[in-house]
Amino acid sequence: MKRLLRTMATGPVATTAIRVSLVVGTILNLINQGDALIHLAGVQWGKFALNYATPYLVASYSAARARIAMKG
Repeated sequence: MKRLLRTMATGPVATTAIRVSLVVGTILNLINQGDALIHLAGVQWGKFALNYATPYLVASYSAARARIAMKG
């Protein structure tokens, strides 16, 4: 578990996960809260943050698992 978390925090993995999170999180927020974001009213900030955190965690976990599997 420690190895996985360390790998998730490495520069290349984190950088890629941030990029994925920005794209996917923005799309999810537009789909889920588009009207509220356009009118700047009624935005659910917890959901807003989760729409970015979820793709970040999925991308960094997947990339870390792949790196660990390649290295053995």
